[in-house]
Order: sequence, then structure tokens, then C-alpha cells
Amino acid sequence: MLPKVFIDGEAGTTGLQIAERLRARNDLELISIDPAKRKDNDERARLMNMSDAVILCLPDEAARLGVSLVTSPNTVIIDASTAHRVNNSWTYGFPEMDKNQRAAIRASRRISNPGCYPTGVIALLRPLISKWLLPTSWPIVVSAVSGYSGGGKAMIAEFEDTESETSTDENFRIYGLTQKHKHPPEMRKYSRLEHLPVFMPSVGRFAQGMIIEIGLPLWAIPGKPKRAQLQAALAAAYEGERFVKVATLAECDAMTGLEPEACNGTNRLELFVFGSDEEVRLVARLDNLGKGASGAAVQNLNISLGFDEDAGLIA
Repeated sequence: MLPKVFIDGEAGTTGLQIAERLRARNDLELISIDPAKRKDNDERARLMNMSDAVILCLPDEAARLGVSLVTSPNTVIIDASTAHRVNNSWTYGFPEMDKNQRAAIRASRRISNPGCYPTGVIALLRPLISKWLLPTSWPIVVSAVSGYSGGGKAMIAEFEDTESETSTDENFRIYGLTQKHKHPPEMRKYSRLEHLPVFMPSVGRFAQGMIIEIGLPLWAIPGKPKRAQLQAALAAAYEGERFVKVATLAECDAMTGLEPEACNGTNRLELFVFGSDEEVRLVARLDNLGKGASGAAVQNLNISLGFDEDAGLIA
């Protein structure tokens, strides 16, 4: 009998992309709810508890309600919302974060899917902090830009629906100006920072893709680490990984620019160390709907159910 998977919130941006990846497969059975019953909690509970895995693609409060509907001890829940990402009773679904993270995901019944921006930040910082190349107390400033699909249906309509009253002709916009964005606590916890980073997100007029940057004045950091040490630490941390690629220094030096859409449609996360021994720009590039959302959820699903980790995914 094939494992059954139910996506709660299949009609949303992330849910649609997860469903697209899963429908192409013949090693699982994707269960869908009757659209007329999407808000029927009894029907949601019935489908969840008959499933081997449930993927929640819902706002935070709806995701918490969804979790409460699952009574089967055997059902794996993968939550794509921010509701449980810093909850210690949930397993953080970033398999490449540590050598033991895959085993933790495989053994867990409650997995929180990482945020798109935190995926890049954690991937860049955690190996450097683990190797003591960067102090945990160092003040971190994160600058990032994402495609408008990261804002969900409302932002997609702003940029794509020219007939809407809320449509915009902006090509670029900064947001999160109050410094109360949901992502910094997640960045701090899993990067092992002592303080919340200053987070400066923005959105551009492109649907998918993102770039995350962290500038480091190496001359000011205790021990004055060299650029090559940072790149070597990242390369060692992700050696052999299917989806995380670390550019060599020569590759970085040969580049004159970096555009955000190169990883679109993949589950790939690319890391770069630009600059010199005085100052560096750490950069992560990924598809905000791929490794930053739906691709990561499918990767976690594969690990949980014992499939090949790259099943249904493009590296």
C-alpha cells in the first residue's frame, strides 16, 4: 500500500507547488479534500488521521488548529508556516544544517519547515560560528530581496493583477520597517546567535527567486579570519550535499554580478563568499518557493517516509 499524503492548504502558493511535485510521482498517494469542504474541520481531521503524512500550508493560527486535529500517533506533520519554527518540541526541517539533522527529521512526527530567508542566513552563518570564525555575539545585518510570490496571494495580485485596486507599478520595495518580522528569531536560534539580526527584506518585480546577503568586516572580527577560511568552512560543512552548493573562490572572483532567479524551479541553495581578506559579502541564492518552501517540504517528506531524498526534486 502506498503512503498517503494530505496537503492542508493545497490551494495556496506553497501548497500548489508541493502538489505539483507530488502528483508526478508513483510512490505515494496524494489525498485531496473536496474544495467545498476545505473549512470543514471534521473532514480535515478525517483526511489527516488516515494519512501517513500531512503538510500544512496555512497561516499560523490555522496551522495550530490543524495540528490539534491530528490524533493519530503515526501521522507525520510537516508545518510550512512559522507557527512552530522555534518550538523546541518540533524538529527543524533543514536536513543540511547539521550532520545529525537528517536522523532527527527521520525520527520525528512534528517537523517545522524552515523559512526562505532563514534558510540562507542559517546556511551561511552556522558553519562559521561552529568553527569559531565568527563570534556568537557579532552584530549581524541581513539584506535580502525576494520575488513577490513570497508574499502570498495578496502580493502576487498586487504585482500581477493590473485591474485590482491594490495593484502596483513598483519595481522594488523594502518592507518590514518596524523590525518586527517573524524571521529573525528563527535566524538567531539556528545560527546560534546571541542577538537578533537586523533584517532588511525587500521585494522585486519578479515572481520567484531570492538573494540573501550578510556583510562582514573581517578586519574588525576577533582573530581576523581570512576570506579563504570562511569559504573552506562552508565547503566542508556542505561537502557531498545534493542541494547545497558552495562556490569556490575562483568562481566567485570570476563573477561580476548575481541575479536572483537562477535557482528557480530547483531545490538548490547556492552559497558565495565575495570580497577580500578585509571585507566579505556572504551571499545565498535560492528559489523562495523551492528550497525556501515547497522543495524543502518535499525533501523533509522524503526523509520522513524513507524515500530517496531527491525524489520529485531538481538539484
